[in-house]
Amino acid sequence: MEFIYHFGDVFQPLSLALLFVGTIGGLILGATPGLSPTMAVALLIPFTFRLEPAQGLILLGAAYTSTVAGGAVSAILLKIPGAPANIATTLDGHTMAKQGRGAEALQLSFLSSAVGGIFGVLLLIFLTPVLAKWALAFGPSHLFWLAILGVTIIGSLDSSSVVKGLLSGCIGMWLATIGFDDIMGAQRFIFHSSLSGGINIIPALIGLFAIPQVLTMFAKGRIPSGTEVIKVQKHPLRKAVKEVSRRTRALGIGTAVGSIIGLIPGVGGQIAGLVAYDQSKKFSPERDKFGKGHSEGLIAAESANNAMVGPSLVPLLTLSVPGSPTAAVLLGGLLIHGIFPGTDLFDNHPEVAWTFINSMLLGQILMCVFGLYIAGLAAKVAQVPQSVMAAVVLGLAVFGSYSVQNSMGDVYVMATLGIMMFFLERFGFAAAPLVLGLILGPIAEANFIQGSMIANATSGSFSYFFGGTLNLVLIAIVLASIAYSVWMELQNRHVTTKEDAMQ
Repeated sequence: MEFIYHFGDVFQPLSLALLFVGTIGGLILGATPGLSPTMAVALLIPFTFRLEPAQGLILLGAAYTSTVAGGAVSAILLKIPGAPANIATTLDGHTMAKQGRGAEALQLSFLSSAVGGIFGVLLLIFLTPVLAKWALAFGPSHLFWLAILGVTIIGSLDSSSVVKGLLSGCIGMWLATIGFDDIMGAQRFIFHSSLSGGINIIPALIGLFAIPQVLTMFAKGRIPSGTEVIKVQKHPLRKAVKEVSRRTRALGIGTAVGSIIGLIPGVGGQIAGLVAYDQSKKFSPERDKFGKGHSEGLIAAESANNAMVGPSLVPLLTLSVPGSPTAAVLLGGLLIHGIFPGTDLFDNHPEVAWTFINSMLLGQILMCVFGLYIAGLAAKVAQVPQSVMAAVVLGLAVFGSYSVQNSMGDVYVMATLGIMMFFLERFGFAAAPLVLGLILGPIAEANFIQGSMIANATSGSFSYFFGGTLNLVLIAIVLASIAYSVWMELQNRHVTTKEDAMQ
C-alpha cells in the first residue's frame, strides 16, 4: 500500500499548516455567494508558485474540498447556493433554517459531506486504474443521454407540478442557447451586448435564487421589531450524528450517485446533488416531506456533492483528462510545477500524487470538524432582521455577480433573471428546474452535435445513439425516470381528488 508509505508526508509542519489554511479558507470562500470551487482554486494558484509541488497541491486540494462543503452555508441560511453543486441543498436546508433548525441543517450538511467525501477519496485511492478505464468508455452519445436523464428529473424537482417543472427546465435550456454556439459559431438570441458571451452560470444562479428572496423581503415592508426574527434552536451534535447514521438510504444513494457522476469527464459535479436528491426522493417512503425541511433530502444532496470530489480527479491523475472544471484548474497547478499527469505519474512522482491524495482524505475530516464548530455561530445569521438581511443579500448578489468576470453585464443579467423568477414563482414555477436546464442544455447540445459528426462519418446517427450496451442502459433509465414522474403526478392528483371528495 504505497499511499500508507507517503501518509506521513502530510504531517510535516508546512504541509499541515497549508492544509489548515486551505480548509478554513475554503469554507469561507464557499460560503460567499459567487465564489465557486473552481474560482476559489484558481485564486489560490499564484500562492503555490514558490511551494513544492506536493505542498501546492495540498493547499489547492483542501480549498477544493472545503469550498464544495462551505457552499451549503449560504444555501441553507440565505437560500443562495454557494456553487451550482449546492442547488439541491436549498430545497430542504433553507426550509429547515426558516423553521429555526439552521444549526441542525448545517450539522447534517457537514457530517454527510464528510461521509461522502471520505468514500470518494477512498475510491480514488483503491480503484483509480479500474475507474479510469471505465470513465474512458463514455463518449458523446453516452454523455448526451446522461444529460437527457438529468432533464427527466426536472419535472419532479421542487415544483408544484410535473408540467410546470418541465416548463421551467425548458426555459433554462432556452437560456443556455443565448450567445455564440461553441461548435458552429452561430449567433443566437443576443438581444444586448451583455449577452454576447452567453449567460454565465454563477450570475444566473445568484439572480434566480437571491433576487426573488430580496424582492419578497422588500415587498413585505417594514415589520414591527421582534416579529421578523427567526428563532434558532440549539441542536446537540450527538443527535445530528444519530440522524445521519439513521438515514443510511439517503446517505448511500447520495454517495453512490456523487461517485459515479464525479467520475464521468465533462459532466461536472453541478448535477450530482440534484440527481441524488431526486433519486432519494423516489426511493423514500416519506417523499411527501421532501421540500418541507426533511433531513433525508439534505443528507442525500450534500453527501453527493463531496462524494464526487475524489472520483472527479481519477481521469485527471491517470489520463490527463479533467473530470470537472475545478479539476481542469488543478491540472494547471500541476503543469506549472512541470508535472504532467498521466499513466506514469504514480511511477515518476509518487510522493506528489500520494501526498496530495492523502491530504484530501485528512482534509475531509478537518472540513467536518471546522464546519461543525462554526455551525452554531453561522446559524445565528437567521436571526438578523429581514430588512437588514435584504440589503446584505442584495450587496452580496451584486458583488458575487460582478466578481466573476469583472463585468456589469453579469450584474444586469443577474438582476433581469431574478426579477423574472420573482414573477414566475407567483405562478408555481421553481428556480431549481430552471437552473438544471441551464446547466444541462450546453452538455446535451455539445455532445449531440459532436456525436452527430462522428455518426455521419461512421455508422449513422441511429446506430451511434441507440446502439451499444451502455447507450441502451442509459435509455432504459431515462424511460423509467419519465414513467415514474408521470406515475407520481397521477398519484398526487388522485390523492388530492380523494381529499377534496372527503371534504
